[in-house]
Amino acid sequence: MQAAPKTLLKEYVKSQHFTSTADIMQAVKEMFRDVIEQVMEVEMDDELGRERCQRSEEPEGQVRNYRNGYSKKTVKTQLGEVEIKVPRDRQGSYEPKIIGKYDRNAEGMEEKILALYACGMSQRDIAEQIKELYDVEISPELVTKISEKIMPEVTAWQNRPLESVYPFVFMDAIHYKVKEDHRYVTKAAYVVLGITMDGRKDILGVWIGEHESSKFWLNVLNELKSRGVKDVYLFCTDGLCGMMQAIQAVFPESRLQRCIVHQIRSSTRYVSYKDIKQVVADLKKIYTAVTLDEAEEQLLAFGERWRGRYPSCVKSWEENWEVLSTFFEYPLEIRKIIYTTNIIEGLNRQFRQITKNKPSFTNDDSLRRMLYLASQRIMKHWHARCQNWDVVLSQLELMFPQRTAG
Repeated sequence: MQAAPKTLLKEYVKSQHFTSTADIMQAVKEMFRDVIEQVMEVEMDDELGRERCQRSEEPEGQVRNYRNGYSKKTVKTQLGEVEIKVPRDRQGSYEPKIIGKYDRNAEGMEEKILALYACGMSQRDIAEQIKELYDVEISPELVTKISEKIMPEVTAWQNRPLESVYPFVFMDAIHYKVKEDHRYVTKAAYVVLGITMDGRKDILGVWIGEHESSKFWLNVLNELKSRGVKDVYLFCTDGLCGMMQAIQAVFPESRLQRCIVHQIRSSTRYVSYKDIKQVVADLKKIYTAVTLDEAEEQLLAFGERWRGRYPSCVKSWEENWEVLSTFFEYPLEIRKIIYTTNIIEGLNRQFRQITKNKPSFTNDDSLRRMLYLASQRIMKHWHARCQNWDVVLSQLELMFPQRTAG
């Protein structure tokens, strides 16, 4: 493709009296519009077999086709939105080759790039895919720039209004390598997942942080409250540091259930391989007990049997018993939902699957964008309510009549 003569460009620049780069970008957009419109005029001439206002003889029996004005179309490009005039013919047979009749060119490409990005593909792999699909060369840097355009959308989603009441809220963290001050550090993405009053899952937000603490969780919970959450019946976590104090400060009526599965893993970390099966079997007698009294009897028996050999394991259960035994206050259908954080662990497994090709992120916003796009992709498949939700809801209404009514 031949470049425009420099003398022509020089005369054009003199005539425009540019005073800023914004003026130059606007002029480039107008030039883009003028060029693409001229290309379509030439295409129309070829379609009709003659130039504008030129008469031609049509073969006998064939209806002559004419120009029929213009239609307007907005094309999204890397320069921004550009409105162009598309020539029309009376028979409606002309279709622009440079921009397809129903195509928005760069817009469709950008949507495809974001879809591939949401699947966890690397920038380089995305560039190769776009080359195969559109026969267009793009750089990995352009992929990053396109993904950066959705940051306002990410911010709006993270700050969107929430429902006033959530029966259950699950919290967990997933760790990633993020570049900071020219080195990669491990940061946690704290994911908050809520169960709504109609029994459906919703990701309430994702927070990026280095060190969890009561102050960190206080900020998260206050943010949930400022977005409209007035009440949460029960928080389910994996023993995140400082959680209990934060909950009591923001939602004093809420209870906390520590995940039993996480508790088993952490408390048996140093149990000998030869004893692990028996220790786990004895622990199962505790959390599968029918009543709280029975569970406490099993805890006493567990302590008598294993305290001498594994004191730290026994101590962990005894010290955390208040937040481990909360689920005994609820009927069986509710216990199945709250005694473990399997719901949010399943979500984090999907996050890991999507981000497995991204060993690290250039900054916090890069990680936020990826997890936002992944969240939207995952939530599209969340249609069903929690199992036996009609029974669960009726039991919640009996247990919390004033809170469910409000």
